[in-house]
Amino acid sequence: MNTHDPFANDDASGATPPSDEVRAGEYVLGVLDASERSQAQVRIDAEPAFAALVERWDQYFASWLLQVEAVAPAAHVWPRIRTELGWPSVGDARGGVWNSLPFWRAATGLAVAAGLAAVVIGLRPPAPTPAPPTVVVQPVEPPAIEAPDAPRPVTVLARDDGSTGWVATIDPVASEVLMVPVPVPADPAGRVHELWLIAEGAAPQSLGQVSGDTAHTIEVPAALRDALAVGATLAITLEPEAGIPHAAPTGPIVAKGGIARI
Repeated sequence: MNTHDPFANDDASGATPPSDEVRAGEYVLGVLDASERSQAQVRIDAEPAFAALVERWDQYFASWLLQVEAVAPAAHVWPRIRTELGWPSVGDARGGVWNSLPFWRAATGLAVAAGLAAVVIGLRPPAPTPAPPTVVVQPVEPPAIEAPDAPRPVTVLARDDGSTGWVATIDPVASEVLMVPVPVPADPAGRVHELWLIAEGAAPQSLGQVSGDTAHTIEVPAALRDALAVGATLAITLEPEAGIPHAAPTGPIVAKGGIARI
């Protein structure tokens, strides 16, 4: 008996499956379709090496079939089969394929061959999975990490008597000034408070009207952002509401304070 194991991988080259070994086994088992079987037959006639593989598979499967021993079925099997098929439970024991021992031997052999075919087919590596399409991902720069907020300058605008009139919190990055007033009675003459930025050695520049009883934020114009620096002064005067922002102060200063740090 040929002891060579046909399931061993004789092809060490790593050729793309199915290998000649597997194809020859499939041919012997009869699991190829018509086109593949026709191609295999052409190769058998033209390629002695492939024909030898087919012959080796034939001998290997033949040895398996020779190992199948006849097993006599129990007496009740035949009547039950006949009943399931709708036939009389008792029939002519001399005839009929169902009572043929060669038939059952052949059927058993086919079952063994089918099992081997399943093993051979299982030897085929699965078809390679198509590689996913290449996706070009544009690098995304991480967001800039802002430094912790530095302490914002706080300027106290004091009145003439030394009491606090407003507290100004300056945000030089946003060019804003948060004004928090200490409420006082409104001006009897109907004037309003106007905020001035006075850079060192420069004329006062109006930042607009300031509330005397509600905290609010004043945006500093771009032209005056550089002046919002150490050494400058914030001052508040009483001015007519009409015409704000004025070109220059006309009323009395009611509170002021220097910007000590930025």
